[in-house]
Amino acid sequence: MNKKNRFHVILIKPSKYDDEGYVIRWWRAVVTSNSLSCLNALTKDAAAREILGADTEIVIHLFDGAVEKIPVRKLGRKIRAAGEKGVVAMAGVQSNQFPRAFNLAMEFKNEGLPSMIGGFHVSGTVAMFAEHPPEIRKALGEKITLVAGEVEPHWDRLLQDAYRGDLKPLYDFLPEKPALEGTPAPFVTRHDLRHFINTQTSFDAGRGCPFQCSFCTIINVQGRTLRGRSVEDIEKIVRMNHGQKIKKFFITDDNFARHPQWEAIADRLIELKEKEGLRSSIMIQTDVLAHKIPRFIEKLARAGCRRVFIGMESVNPENLAACGKRQNIVREYRKMLQAWRDHGVITCAGYIVGFPNDTYESIMRDVEFLKKEIPLDVAEFFIWTPLPGSEDHKKLIEKGCDLNPDLNLYDTAHVVMKHPRMTPEELIRAYRDAWASFYSREHSLTLLKRRKGPRRRLLFSSLLWFRSTSLLENVHPLLGGYFRIKGRNARRPGMPKEAFFPYYWRRLTEISRYSTGMIKLFWETWQLFREAQHPRNADYTDIAITPEAPADESNS
Repeated sequence: MNKKNRFHVILIKPSKYDDEGYVIRWWRAVVTSNSLSCLNALTKDAAAREILGADTEIVIHLFDGAVEKIPVRKLGRKIRAAGEKGVVAMAGVQSNQFPRAFNLAMEFKNEGLPSMIGGFHVSGTVAMFAEHPPEIRKALGEKITLVAGEVEPHWDRLLQDAYRGDLKPLYDFLPEKPALEGTPAPFVTRHDLRHFINTQTSFDAGRGCPFQCSFCTIINVQGRTLRGRSVEDIEKIVRMNHGQKIKKFFITDDNFARHPQWEAIADRLIELKEKEGLRSSIMIQTDVLAHKIPRFIEKLARAGCRRVFIGMESVNPENLAACGKRQNIVREYRKMLQAWRDHGVITCAGYIVGFPNDTYESIMRDVEFLKKEIPLDVAEFFIWTPLPGSEDHKKLIEKGCDLNPDLNLYDTAHVVMKHPRMTPEELIRAYRDAWASFYSREHSLTLLKRRKGPRRRLLFSSLLWFRSTSLLENVHPLLGGYFRIKGRNARRPGMPKEAFFPYYWRRLTEISRYSTGMIKLFWETWQLFREAQHPRNADYTDIAITPEAPADESNS
């Protein structure tokens, strides 16, 4: 039997650099990459169909940079020694990850391996500007292939071009918004998730969003017309994962409530759960008006929805109007959150600080509103950031505003432009104080007392994650994990390599401080959990969790 040729496809979700230039990597992380799962599934499907010919085997290497060191030199040596070829594909690259992706591509280039970079940064900038920005021109000048748009109909072609050594500088698939029905479903194995704390996988049931939020990049990349996977596709995803004992799912749609087949999907999940015992724990993202959709909350909760992320963004009507979020009505927040609460779903709201109307005082006042007036379980704070690919970013560029050129800072946790009413220091202080206030010992106890039974345990795990990343590591939870792993050599190009003994002494100090802080934080949060369970708190209530009377509704 003739030995097959081998073509290596190296799929990477890059991480980003911290403020000291070190790659952010964790012993265990929380949030998995759906883009990586999509490319993995597409590549497996292409390999099964032998798109490079019956005599060529496609070998897949899968890496998530948030939890794994990318072995650039090892891969390069291995492929060269075997006389084989390969290509690197970096998936779902956001603006803050683009510098790391570019540097990885340059490292692979030195090993003789070409790279492709796709994701929201490339797609967003190509979608919004006729002229490429400097970082895109630089990448093209270094012979790095850039891919804009969704690749489902084109992945075979990209792999074939790479195999022939004929990759184009730029592939623009943005005009095409492909149907998702029947396409290979996002998939990774349980082994691929070994570095994640809760063995949760993800998939996109649909793409696109009908709203027009000016800070959003989704609508300019995936469009405003929703396209979804079929009910049969979703069932297949669930069955495949239950087959490998993965029962936790994050449905990554920007707004699952607007999926054209949300109800049919919910009904199928309910059927799988109640008739076959395939019980799933699901997290979704949705808008503040979803509770008005008949049967939506009821069916999602019955299907297994345990957490929901809601794009609340602000409690200031002026801020909501300014960012095009007119569908958010503040007086509806309490009713909306109570509806999710009544069905046992943990609520998490995205909240943006640093809108042009904000001041330090107004931000902290709004945080008190979140804490005391509405029954919100968890909050994620973001600094208002003009992300490339958004309408906000395009308008500011066209006005000639001075934006920080370092894309590594565009992670919604840094200040990248001048604020009209706050200094950068004041805005950062407001951002950090918002986290510290919401996740203070006192309010964490209040949050736990508001919940009962299994939902209290679920909330405990969320509080531990959010408190540890924001209060101990000063990293946004979406970029966070447990126990930071650093490498002295994994530093951003242009920043000096630290001397051996000073680096490791400082690292030992960091590990000691984190370990001590984590033990204290875990113990404190556990004690709060135990306090919330005390019989004296059995009938706990406050203004936030008291349902509104019908008379209040009529007067609103």
